Amino acid sequence: MSRIGIIREARRAGVVTERYPYKPSIPPEGFRGVPRIDTEKCVGCGTCSRACPSNAITVYDEDGYRVVSIFYGRCIYCHRCVDVCPEGAIVATKEFELTTDNIDDLYYIVKLRRAKCIVCGRYIDTERRIKKTIERLKQKGVKVTDALIKSFYTCPVCKKKAAKGGAKK
Repeated sequence: MSRIGIIREARRAGVVTERYPYKPSIPPEGFRGVPRIDTEKCVGCGTCSRACPSNAITVYDEDGYRVVSIFYGRCIYCHRCVDVCPEGAIVATKEFELTTDNIDDLYYIVKLRRAKCIVCGRYIDTERRIKKTIERLKQKGVKVTDALIKSFYTCPVCKKKAAKGGAKK
């Protein structure tokens, strides 16, 4: 339809634009809205933050937790985070209304408890990531022994010390 045809149709109907915000606007198929993190699936691996071109996603460790934070003020809705998440924890939504007078409302934060090394007490990876890895090994038919589980809960420094001590004997 030509521009003139569109203008004629709008005149005939008496409406040129949608009645948004009075009538909700339904985004079209394929619309890229706000990405959200499924807190039950996220393991805190940080793949999303490394793929984010606008640095809207940050992953950092704080007080025994791994924190995954999305700042929607920087997000460009490219959905690379959705594409690269190995757990499928980041989902695309059709939500687009983010207007607020409080900047804190533009942050979406997930906190995941970190596991401690059983030897020295240093924080290592997230508990959820370790448990999912062990579960995947079991599903693949790997015999998961106590020694293997202990190795997942031992930091690299302590593993290195144990390897050096074991080599001397």
